Amino acid sequence: MTLDTSLPPIGFGLDELDDRQVAELVPAAWNAGFRAFDTAQLYGNEAALGRALKHVGMAREEVFVTTKVMNRHFSEEAFIASIEESLARLQLECVDLLLVHWPGHTMPVKRQIELLNEAHRLGMASHIGVSNYNSTQLAEAVEVSEIPITTNQVEVHPFLDQRTLRAKAQALNVPLTGFFVMAMGDVPQNETLKAIGARYDKTAAQVALRWVHQLGDVPLTRSTRVARIPENLAIFDFTLSPDEMDEIARLARPDGRIVSPANLAPNWD
Repeated sequence: MTLDTSLPPIGFGLDELDDRQVAELVPAAWNAGFRAFDTAQLYGNEAALGRALKHVGMAREEVFVTTKVMNRHFSEEAFIASIEESLARLQLECVDLLLVHWPGHTMPVKRQIELLNEAHRLGMASHIGVSNYNSTQLAEAVEVSEIPITTNQVEVHPFLDQRTLRAKAQALNVPLTGFFVMAMGDVPQNETLKAIGARYDKTAAQVALRWVHQLGDVPLTRSTRVARIPENLAIFDFTLSPDEMDEIARLARPDGRIVSPANLAPNWD
């Protein structure tokens, strides 16, 4: 089966946003030009996103919605039922992209992918993908899936070396989607990124987002301040040089990874 697996070039992430923030920020992001919104069962704000989309009257064909199945629903009884609940909260018949959130250690990769394929067959998701898979798991997912694996959503920022995983993903024709691009606030304060940004009249945050984009990944971004949201989209009017790309890559450090829950994360590349 051939699917259009093109992803929006940038998305607005809803991790750690409460219902009040979602109600305020999603319409602001839409008005700024965002068309892709990324939530998850784990975030607890699917219903808030559904209400926000309805409130502002977004046409369904204009918005790209991603959600993720949390690991505690990785069972034969709960997986599909949890997606039905997500769709009800989102007030959607189908999400544009459905991911498994973490690989965990309770259900084999093959079965996770089979259940994602089943959700697609049932019309619950237009596209499927994974999140926080290592390169070995990603290769297995691509091999066993009946339909394309659209993305692997993982932590991506200048302080974490993801070259091995990215090379494998690109060889498999599976783009990475990057979360935590701001590295929990470290990016905007970084002197190297600020210096590069000054050459283009851009912020350190914009430089990091542009860097992720030029790597071939899809950056997810968010802001809790409405006034800053348009800034996060203004990354397509400049290009970092190869030397600048390398300079940013050299910011990676051995302790750069921010999130790696022991009971959910794989053996990282």
